[in-house]
Amino acid sequence: MNRLSEKLKNLKDNNKKALVAYLVAGDPDLETTLDLMHLFVESGVDVIEIGVPFTDPIAEGPTIQKAHDRALKNNISLKMILDLVKKFRESNTDTPIVLMGYLNTFISHIDLVQSIDEKSADSILVVDVPGELDLKTYGISNPNINTISLISPTTKDDRVESIAKNSTGFIYYVTLRGVTGSSNLNIEEIKSNISKIKQYSDVPTMAGFGIKSVEDAKVLAESSDGIVIGSSIVEMIADGSRTKEFDRIGNYLREIKTAIL
Repeated sequence: MNRLSEKLKNLKDNNKKALVAYLVAGDPDLETTLDLMHLFVESGVDVIEIGVPFTDPIAEGPTIQKAHDRALKNNISLKMILDLVKKFRESNTDTPIVLMGYLNTFISHIDLVQSIDEKSADSILVVDVPGELDLKTYGISNPNINTISLISPTTKDDRVESIAKNSTGFIYYVTLRGVTGSSNLNIEEIKSNISKIKQYSDVPTMAGFGIKSVEDAKVLAESSDGIVIGSSIVEMIADGSRTKEFDRIGNYLREIKTAIL
């Protein structure tokens, strides 16, 4: 059982919900990314999701797309991100790290992905790979990392079953029809679809996309095993990038964590 699976199991055994927080590596710079990762943990985040910058992040809304663009201008690479994770591990060996990115990046650096060990990242979420498939399909086999798959409101029932059974880290349920940062959550539909997913897999199901407020987080945590916060944090990082003052992010995350306990 790797670090991510163990963390989620411990939370579930103690009837607690997971808080997953997302940021884009290198936005505004890698040193700040490292500081923010530690701030996340201090503020109650259970799992850190690191966005791997990509030129065409198709699943992302404008807020995260701009963050990818800013990071790419800093020439952020997968190797630099893995080195960043190792530096984080010098003082934090407990918090799971998920790399969220696109297939071209990972298969273009297959040797790096194969070299990930227990002192590095714990899981990879490839946004543009069908959920029924995994990294092994593309020649990547590393026992130290597990697979996270996406299921959306438009995923057909037969695919829901096969995707749910294929996931080994957690299942990422996309809470709305649209891109990250959108709004208009359909709470009843979300509850129904997560309940359906849980019929097919014991792997935890996280709810993400479109969660902005404490109220959103509280309601969605009731039917899921945890929530993923992305665009709201990325927007606050952009707002504070010049002064490097991120107290607002810490306060926001603590409020969310308290709401979902």
